[in-house]
Amino acid sequence: MRLILVVLSAVLVSSCISNKRINYLQNLKGNEPIALGEFIPYAEVDYEYVLQPYDIVDIDFASSNEELLRAFNYQGAAAGRGGGSGGAGGGAMDIFYFSGYSLDKDGFVRMPVLGQLKLSGLTEEMARNKVQEAISIYFKEDVEVRLRIGGIRYTTLGEFNSVGPKIILKNRATIFDAISMAGESNILARKNELFLIRQYDGGTRIHQINLNDRQLLASPFYFIQPNDILYLQPMQIRQIGSGENFSASLQLGISIITAMMFIYGISSGIF
Repeated sequence: MRLILVVLSAVLVSSCISNKRINYLQNLKGNEPIALGEFIPYAEVDYEYVLQPYDIVDIDFASSNEELLRAFNYQGAAAGRGGGSGGAGGGAMDIFYFSGYSLDKDGFVRMPVLGQLKLSGLTEEMARNKVQEAISIYFKEDVEVRLRIGGIRYTTLGEFNSVGPKIILKNRATIFDAISMAGESNILARKNELFLIRQYDGGTRIHQINLNDRQLLASPFYFIQPNDILYLQPMQIRQIGSGENFSASLQLGISIITAMMFIYGISSGIF
């Protein structure tokens, strides 16, 4: 009987998950506490996103010479931009895939009349200025260029309710926007060990993010960037059962004890 109680207690203790491992944005011990209502300035990041091969950009023009302007747009591109929403899962609503301009493997975009322009390695503003300079040659009057990234594409892996490619049709989104679009992360996820795989010009880095830590709001990883990959690892508790709530843990414990009693009964000749 004592053995059974010990086993049951061990199962319940190991299967229950503390709220400290689940709750987002806590004031963790050792960090400067952030009070509710306190103003948190964004992190001063010395890195500005630059366009990369296979990015998609939305480029549009405005001028009083509408007849000439039509020569610089693919037929149907403007119509393809209509509609849309603030975000979309997967690629089903990736409107800019059809209406935007994709950078090729060498970082070039091909545009009507203007031909090939290399935009990789440039910020949005630098790329806009480059297109502006190229198209201004053909206009006597002013022409205005608008260039922006065609949404934020990222990928979720691991302990999310929905994994795979995602797109947020905004030019800025937080890491919690990305998580909520993928579905609330699984309760068995290691929220203190979110791996963020981020592409930089010429390479990739892996960063470890703690979603339990309120200091995340002031970190350079609070906002996601195009082509980010978010990977959540499972807790070790998955190895012995789901343990997502007390009833599941209790049911697991009862199953183990029943099996032990059955084996004991057979070995002692009771059955």
